[in-house]
Amino acid sequence: MADGRLQGKVALITGSDSGIGQATAEEFAKEGADVVVVYLHDRAGADTTRLAVEAAGQRAVVVQCDISDEAAVEAMFDEALKTLGAVDILMNNAGVDASGQDVADLPTEVFDKAIRTNLYGTFYCCRRYVQERKAEGGQGGKIINVTSVHEEIPNAGGSDYDCSKGAVRNLTRTLALELAPLRINVNNLAPGMVLTPFNQPAIDDPDLLDEQVQSIPFKRAARPAEIARLAVFLASSDSDYVTGSSYYMDGGLMRNLGQGA
Repeated sequence: MADGRLQGKVALITGSDSGIGQATAEEFAKEGADVVVVYLHDRAGADTTRLAVEAAGQRAVVVQCDISDEAAVEAMFDEALKTLGAVDILMNNAGVDASGQDVADLPTEVFDKAIRTNLYGTFYCCRRYVQERKAEGGQGGKIINVTSVHEEIPNAGGSDYDCSKGAVRNLTRTLALELAPLRINVNNLAPGMVLTPFNQPAIDDPDLLDEQVQSIPFKRAARPAEIARLAVFLASSDSDYVTGSSYYMDGGLMRNLGQGA
């Protein structure tokens, strides 16, 4: 039950037009946060998120941004600051999925897209966020980088995604060291399989979904709202002594990888 843990805060959530980002925007709003809703293509989805935030009694601004574009990220922050005045919580959620292609067959431009979006986009957003926090002269803040279980475990055909998420893991750890004096907490939220558009084929096909969850001890995928509630913890003062960590939310998937060996 919401108890106002984010009252008076402003959160910027990339990729909040669907899935984890959308669910998190709704949960943040229920906890009292205003939200910068960031989307790439799906304006309708972003407007749905905005309406949910407003229904919770909070302010929302919708901004289009390709986070792989440095100038676009700067413009996004400019708009957010102009409209809502500050950004207290940054959640880097937008990203592209694995291509499914083996390294030997992987075009450079496909690999580059994953690195540019998942790693560079997170870097651009973190850099501007930290610059703004320093300019404000205060202390405190929260950065949540949405990675994946694949920041730790590889997947054949996923070198582009795996490399980008592994790199974000170490970006988070480095930032945690650099930003500790400012009391800015930086953590990874690392889900396993979640019922989002990334897994639309499994959502649409119950037999495929049942097949894919067999390696998960809980025998099911996560719901976006479950990931969002963990994000609330990481965004709130409850996590003030947590930094440089990865929070795996995977139904036990990573503990099951050695079974049957």
